Amino acid sequence: MSKSYAVLPCNGIDKCNGCITKEVALKLSEELDCEVFCPVFYRISDVKYNEKLKEKELIVIDGCNTKCATKLSIGKNLKINKKINIADEAKTLGISISKGLNLTQSDEKIVEEVVKNIVKDLSQDKEESNDSLSLEFNKKYKYESFKKDKFTFRIPMDDNIYFTENDTWAYIEGDIATIGVSDYVQQSLGDIMFFEPPKIGAQIYQFDEIGSIESTKISLEIVSPVGGKVIGVNDNLQDSPEYINNNPYEEGWMVKIKLDDFEEDKELIISHKEYYKFLKRKVDEFHV
Repeated sequence: MSKSYAVLPCNGIDKCNGCITKEVALKLSEELDCEVFCPVFYRISDVKYNEKLKEKELIVIDGCNTKCATKLSIGKNLKINKKINIADEAKTLGISISKGLNLTQSDEKIVEEVVKNIVKDLSQDKEESNDSLSLEFNKKYKYESFKKDKFTFRIPMDDNIYFTENDTWAYIEGDIATIGVSDYVQQSLGDIMFFEPPKIGAQIYQFDEIGSIESTKISLEIVSPVGGKVIGVNDNLQDSPEYINNNPYEEGWMVKIKLDDFEEDKELIISHKEYYKFLKRKVDEFHV
């Protein structure tokens, strides 16, 4: 592989999840010929480690939903290629993680499958990945805005943009939708540190999760306003997730999908004018 990777696992070796994480990290280091970074040392000397990591794409492996490895990597300006949660992977595989610290045959199966899937994801369909880089979104809007306390909320005034009451939007061009989050989301979350995109080629149904973003405050799943096949993602967000804070409607767009049935989906989403009224009520009620 032409890319250079590094692995940052969690250090919860007092539980089986952490032991599995360690084994996944070690096997990945062999498969990808890359270095595993110790989270303990990284916590102590992150400046030194960041210098080593700045030219690499980071694979972050959490053992459980505590997400200690992810939390450690947030805010470090690292290029995170992939995040894995062993507990979630085991659930997807339908394999129960054992209670002890010695890996059972089932635990080793989890290791094998997780490593295989990561390597496959990193190496497959380079052509699709290259296509996603060429999918740009250069729309410039006129905005209507309102203020609440120190916050200013903007909504694009364009009849081709639609919203959900979950504060996501879709800009429709023919059978292609460009998707992102609203100004309300980025204002509420604060500084956004990471965007985890869906896989190219994934089939998304209306109101499915279509990626997630993490800020210094929380992690948020992104709800898709429309259904279709993922054909591109905004790769600029991997290096510069702050684009979402700068302008979530333009340079901070997230995903492109090829629509399945927009006429049907349109029945359950709202226009920019309706969203403007909805958001004003919401902001007044919750005092963002």
